[in-house]
Amino acid sequence: MTTSDYDDIPAQYASPPCFMHELDPAFRAPATMPAEVRRWRKAERERLIQARLALSADTRAAMAARIAEGLDAVIGDVAGKMVSLYWPFRGEPDMRPWMASVNARGGRTALPLVVEKGHPLVFRAWKAGEPLEKGVWNIPIPSQGDPVLPDIVISPIVGIDPDNYRLGYGGGFYDRTLAAMPRKPLVIGIGYDLQRIPTIYPQQYDIPMDRFVSEAFRA
Repeated sequence: MTTSDYDDIPAQYASPPCFMHELDPAFRAPATMPAEVRRWRKAERERLIQARLALSADTRAAMAARIAEGLDAVIGDVAGKMVSLYWPFRGEPDMRPWMASVNARGGRTALPLVVEKGHPLVFRAWKAGEPLEKGVWNIPIPSQGDPVLPDIVISPIVGIDPDNYRLGYGGGFYDRTLAAMPRKPLVIGIGYDLQRIPTIYPQQYDIPMDRFVSEAFRA
C-alpha cells in the first residue's frame, strides 16, 4: 500500500498513532506551498516509509529499545508527567513497552485523536488494559475518557532535518495542535537514523521538534 492508496478512504475518526490522520483525503496543502515542494514531500514520504518498512521486525525492535533509552535520557523522571505517544503503524518504532514503563514509574500516558476535520487534535488518557476502539485504518484509539493536556508529546516522524523540522503525512494537524495548546509541551520526534534528510523545505506554519531521538541517540 502506498500513500496514494489512502485517497478513497473516507475521513472520520482517524488514527492517533503517527498522526496518520494527516493523510486526510480532503486536505489540500496551503496555496503558499510551492507545487514543486508539495510534489517533493509526497515522493520523499513514500521513499522514507518504504525504507523503514524494509527493516526486519527484529531490527526495528532493537532500534525501538535504543530509542526508549534515549527518551529516558532526555526526559528523566517521568513520575507525575502526562506523556502522549502513538500506536505504531507502517514500520514506525513500537514504543508500547516504553509506554507501559511510563505508567509503571508513576507517569501517565495518552493517545491523540481527531474529533473534527480542520481542528486541533484531542489527547485522551490511555494505558494498557483500558478499552480501545478502531479508528480509520483500524488503528486503535481510546474509546472513552476526558481530554488531557500532555506535558510531553512523542511523535514519530517520516523524515527530519537538521533543524528538527518534521516531515509528517501532509495534513497539518500536528502543527495546528501545537499552535492551539494553552501551554507548550516538550515535543520529541522519534524515528530511525535513516530518516534524517537535509531539509524538509519548511514553510512558515511548520513547527520544529524540541528534540529528536533515534537509535543512534547519545545524551
